[in-house]
Amino acid sequence: MTRVPKSMALYERALQLIPGGTQLISRRPNRVAYGVSPIYAVEAKGARFRDVDGNEYIDWISGIGAILLGYADPVVDDAVKEQISKGTMYSVNHELEIELAEELCDCIPCAEMVRYAKSGGEACAMAVRIARGATGKDLILFCGYHGWHDWYLAANLAEEASLNSHLFPGIEPIGVPKALAGTALPFPGGDLMALAEMLEQHKGRVAAIMMEPLRSEVPAPDYLSGVQQLAKEHGAVLIFDEVSAGLRFGMGGAQGFLGVTPDLAVFAKSISNGYPMAAVVGRRDVMEPAARMFISSTYWSDTIGLRAALTTLKEARRRNVSSQLWKFGAELKSSLNAAAAACGLSAECIGIDVHPAMHFKVPGEMRSEVTTLYIQEMAKRGCHGYASFYLNAAQGSSELEQTTQAAKETFTIIAESIAANNVASKLECSLQKDAFRRLVR
Repeated sequence: MTRVPKSMALYERALQLIPGGTQLISRRPNRVAYGVSPIYAVEAKGARFRDVDGNEYIDWISGIGAILLGYADPVVDDAVKEQISKGTMYSVNHELEIELAEELCDCIPCAEMVRYAKSGGEACAMAVRIARGATGKDLILFCGYHGWHDWYLAANLAEEASLNSHLFPGIEPIGVPKALAGTALPFPGGDLMALAEMLEQHKGRVAAIMMEPLRSEVPAPDYLSGVQQLAKEHGAVLIFDEVSAGLRFGMGGAQGFLGVTPDLAVFAKSISNGYPMAAVVGRRDVMEPAARMFISSTYWSDTIGLRAALTTLKEARRRNVSSQLWKFGAELKSSLNAAAAACGLSAECIGIDVHPAMHFKVPGEMRSEVTTLYIQEMAKRGCHGYASFYLNAAQGSSELEQTTQAAKETFTIIAESIAANNVASKLECSLQKDAFRRLVR
């Protein structure tokens, strides 16, 4: 039996037609509670969506991080609708390309020039191409997850499967040319000495150091400035992947929040409130050589994405969205921690306020079962998500109240099942598969 029979039936159809069943690994149903959590939505508004089985959920994943203002935000959607009435694609350019670039350069500390794309992975590949072209060097040192393109998965051509601690285990580089082996190498986050040693080992060959500056925890003092200094000493382009961080940390992005300015940065999720849009921004001397590189696509300048991004940026500033998310995240953490304490559950909502996560203080062998039970029981109470939270500006007091009550009931079930040593028997689904493992948390 399943509480989402229509979702399950659709997924079975999808598996016959779509390799892997979905277009995004993070949308595969084994990432949540398979058979309990929703798989297909029919509509969304504000902080919530409704699935094909008629269930309503608070979406604590916020469109895999792409929703900043809330689903179907009327200001953004009205601006897009108006733009559609004027045409979305032309044989020539549109002024929106310049207006959005000006807005990004006003907001983002490193931004002096801009190129556009449609997705985060695509923009990361573009940033790598620009860095290699600007420096005349080939090797990329990276930390964290940066998409699906050949340059990144080339790291798994090595026998030691280098992406295991950056992505998740078992990703085979099928289809990636073996000649790319050794062109992209991972370094451990937070270990400045290890990065320095790698730079010395490959001295004169490193085009770029690419990394997520943070996600849910602030880096150790002086770590990022140390990375910045090492990049400068070795003539490497420092690239911040802010696809997931973006404007949640403030209008200057994570780099503005942290006070460390990279040479290039990549933005996608959160800059256009769910409409496909991405941007590579950076210093003029690094970006200008891209004019001579073959980096070109018809759809990078379609006016829907441009209009959505420009409107989202302006609305995020007008509504002071980042401050709202910081405040709400702190309230969410406090409420969940109080609920856990009241239930006698050894658990804590931790991490930076704009991207908190639940931490269950149980033995390692139990953590997967407990996490799956949490996701399962929260889904049954109308809260869709992982054991972490992507915030958006539409989440408010009603979402906080419902989630806190759901957590109290869920935490009670978890605490009782741990005490009785029967967590596994409470599961109505298979164990949740690990999401992306990130050295940057």
